[in-house]
Amino acid sequence: MDKLYFACDYQEGAHPQVLQRLTTYNLQSSPGYGTDEHCEAARQKIREACGKPDAAVHFLVGGTQTNATVIDALLRPWQGVVAADTGHIAVHEAGAIEAGGHKVLTLPHRGGKLAAEDLQQYLAAYWQDASHEHMVMPAMVYISQPTEFGTLYSLAELEALREVCEQYHLPLYADGARLAYALACPQNDVSLRDLARLCDVFYIGGTKCGALFGEAVVVPEPELLPGFFTLMKQHGALLAKGFLLGLQFDALFSGGLYGEIGRHAQACADRLRGVLDELGYRQCYDSPTNQVFVVLPNEILDSLGQEVDFTSWEPADAAHTVVRFATSWATTPEAIEGLHAILRRYAPAGGRP
Repeated sequence: MDKLYFACDYQEGAHPQVLQRLTTYNLQSSPGYGTDEHCEAARQKIREACGKPDAAVHFLVGGTQTNATVIDALLRPWQGVVAADTGHIAVHEAGAIEAGGHKVLTLPHRGGKLAAEDLQQYLAAYWQDASHEHMVMPAMVYISQPTEFGTLYSLAELEALREVCEQYHLPLYADGARLAYALACPQNDVSLRDLARLCDVFYIGGTKCGALFGEAVVVPEPELLPGFFTLMKQHGALLAKGFLLGLQFDALFSGGLYGEIGRHAQACADRLRGVLDELGYRQCYDSPTNQVFVVLPNEILDSLGQEVDFTSWEPADAAHTVVRFATSWATTPEAIEGLHAILRRYAPAGGRP
C-alpha cells in the first residue's frame, strides 16, 4: 500500500474546479496586482456571501503574510496584539509578528480559545497599572476560526469577545486559514455574515481550503485600513499576477464550492473519529472540525510513520504523544479505510492508551 498522507490539509495542489478555472483563462492577458475582472468578480461574490456590499476585499499570497500585513496595518509601533498562547501567530509563524515590530501578548487558552473574561481582566489590569506606559500596549485582538486545536468559537463567545473589544476600542481580527472547515461543521453556529458583523477584519482561507495558494482579507469598513495595498507590497504579500488569486476565489465562491470542500473534509474527519472510537484510541481537544487529535504510544510512532504521514503535535506524557491527522478536500474514503486498517494493527488491547 502506498503511504497515506494526513499531516496537514495542504499537501495536494488544488481542487479540480479551481485548476479548471485557471486552465480556462491561462492564455488570457490580464492586468496585474488584483486590478483584473476576475478579482473583481471574486470580490463581488465574497461581499455578497458576507452581506457587506461595500467591504474591501484584498487577495494576499499566504497566511503568514496575511497575518503580518493585517496586524502591522492595525497597530502603531508601540502596540501589540493579544492572542491565546496557542494561537497561530504565537506558536507557528516563526516570530513573524515580532519581526515586524509588534509583540504578541499571550493569554492562557481555554480549549485553544481566548475567553472574553480573561481578555477583560487582562485589559483592565493593564490600564490600572500605573506603569503601563512602560509596557507594550494591547491594541488589537487575534483569534482563529477554527483554532489551532480544531475547536470552534461559538456565536455567543464571539459576541462576548466583541463586547470587550468595543469596551476598550480594540479591533477584532479573525484568522480564517481553515474557515471552510469551520463553516461546514455541524456544531458551528457562526456564519460568514456573523464574522463580517463582529470582526473588524478577517480572512477567508484558500491555501488550506482547495486553492493552490492565497487568502482573501475582508475589511467590512474599508476606511479602517488606509494604505493597505501599499502595506501588502511592503510585506511581500502582493502578487503581481493577482488575477491567479482572483480566478481561484471566483471558482471557490461559485456554485457553493467553498462549502462543498468544507463538508467533504468534515465527513472524512467524522469517519476518522468514528474509527478511533471503534478501536479504542483516546482523542483530545474536543475538535469537531477537520483536525483530529489522538494520543498514541511513543513506541509505535516510528513504525506508524513509515505508513502514514502525520503531525506529532505535543507530548501527552512521558510515554505518549498527541498526534494530529488532518483531512481536506482531497481526502478520499479509500484513504480513511486504509488508515483504519493500519490503526487496527496498533490498536490498544483492552482499553485506551
